[in-house]
Amino acid sequence: MSTQAWTFVFVGASFALYLFIAWCSRVRDTKGFYVAGQGVPAAANGMATAADWMSAASFIGMAGIISFLGYAGGVYLMGWTGGYVLLALLLAPYLRKFGRYTVPDFIGDRYESNVARVVAVICALFVSFTYVAGQMRGVGIVFSRFLEVDVNVGVVIGMAIVFIYATLGGMKGITWTQVAQYWVLITAYLIPAIAISIKLTGNPIPQVGLGSELADGVPLLAKLDAIHKDLGFAAYTESFTGKWDRVNVFCAVLALMAGTAGLPHVIVRFYTVKTVKAARWSGFWALFFISILYLTAPAVGAFARYFMIDSLHGKTEQQLPDWYHSWERTGLIAWLDDGDGKVEYHPKVAKPTAENPIRNELYRRGSLSLTEFEAIRLEHQRWLKKERGAESGYAKLLAAGCDGPDRDIMVLATPEMAELMSWIIALVAAGGLAAALSTASGLLLVISSSVAHDLYYRVLDPSATERQRLFVGRSVIGVAVVVAGLFGIFPPGFVSEVVAFAFGLAAASFFPAIVLGIFSKRVPTVPATLGMTVGIGFTACYIIGVRYADMSPWCFGIGAQGIGAVGMLFNFIVTLGLTPFFAPPSPETQAMVERIREPDIGEP
Repeated sequence: MSTQAWTFVFVGASFALYLFIAWCSRVRDTKGFYVAGQGVPAAANGMATAADWMSAASFIGMAGIISFLGYAGGVYLMGWTGGYVLLALLLAPYLRKFGRYTVPDFIGDRYESNVARVVAVICALFVSFTYVAGQMRGVGIVFSRFLEVDVNVGVVIGMAIVFIYATLGGMKGITWTQVAQYWVLITAYLIPAIAISIKLTGNPIPQVGLGSELADGVPLLAKLDAIHKDLGFAAYTESFTGKWDRVNVFCAVLALMAGTAGLPHVIVRFYTVKTVKAARWSGFWALFFISILYLTAPAVGAFARYFMIDSLHGKTEQQLPDWYHSWERTGLIAWLDDGDGKVEYHPKVAKPTAENPIRNELYRRGSLSLTEFEAIRLEHQRWLKKERGAESGYAKLLAAGCDGPDRDIMVLATPEMAELMSWIIALVAAGGLAAALSTASGLLLVISSSVAHDLYYRVLDPSATERQRLFVGRSVIGVAVVVAGLFGIFPPGFVSEVVAFAFGLAAASFFPAIVLGIFSKRVPTVPATLGMTVGIGFTACYIIGVRYADMSPWCFGIGAQGIGAVGMLFNFIVTLGLTPFFAPPSPETQAMVERIREPDIGEP
């Protein structure tokens, strides 16, 4: 069968399974809708948590980042993995013992204020919508290639699927759907990685294959390093260069770690198990299941980079391989040489800036004359001569008319680059969709619970019935799906970049408030509320300014991906600095803090 036929089989079968699970798990009460009845086994919750957390950024974007950044891509691996250790050991057991439904629930009760609750709701919505934008974009990218539809049509299809199973089963349906999605995505990730490792090095273990020799006797990493040095990508072979200096590395890793520990849709998973002990074991199982993919990502990234350069370097437009033509139809990759000897750039995309001197986004051909194209090309070459020298490999690569694709297609395109069997290529598509949809559903439930439970029920109408609360919750999911779809159609950046922004916002807002709320009985309402406001306000403004308004990174040169660490620091400073000037929390609240920190002796 063709790749498209296999794709229909795998995607259709997996979607049918998700919808069947959602139908069987449908709920009629808020406890089942928001926390799955608090009866999920630890191992199953670990799988669901892994699927919830390993989003399109992990499945689609992680290896793409490593392919483009080289060793510097390890920043994301360290931050996201280390953050899960932080969450499992530092926060999860205590939040489970607190025993409510959401993070704003904890904030509102711990700090004895509906104002604090509303601020937490706003932060949760800000973080969740930022995060879900990357997921819906990932769905659109997968559909655009493998179902041969427009990216925007793919986003709409994904919206419809996630709306159905999120509204039917709530957290209960989402949890068991995510268990199935975990096995789909991890199978789809490992099979091509193993197949490519065998094809390149003869070793079936990708992690070992990464350090093994190719058929010509040259180690894979040495071959990659040599190719990049020949092409002028010497920076690729160094640990951290350019914007990834030591300060940026530290801040980015810290923001990703603290952001992981502060993500509302991940934290809520620990409310779904039976006991505090089960919450701890959920953290262990989740980290175990996550590590299977994360330890494979560097190998997949290196394989993708090798095949991309090996199949494209030195080729004319007439010699381009089949995989290139397949992906070119999606608009996510383009050949810049139309045969007239001039490299064509769209001026709004290709023009270098101080923050992003060489962009990896698609360089589209616009309705410009050859004279205008020539002027842009010369401007770009003058900049290259000044920054890298006229004979740099990068300048030569551009002059040859070739530039890198959208980094979000690297994992999806690698099986085609490696000329694997059609069913493996289609399986990767199903895995990418499972990764994106699993996280999107969890985020949509956070948005729903933040509005329906924390805002509507806890603030606006405490007398609302179960039926009214479920109706509001499901209605909010419908609205949130539409908004998420719009973010997917008009994305604020590539998948992993947008997700990194969400982690920074979570680190700057929730992490200090939760940590201080658990481990300090003294922190009162006003300092905590102001700390969250300052943290997320500063971080959001900085990200928007640097990433979208061409503002220079004025805060010690820290980029948008790492500024969440500074926002988190401001949050701590404001909260702790103002605490001595306000009365301590009530005795009841202090007793609650003491209670959630005490171990339950003899807990089953």
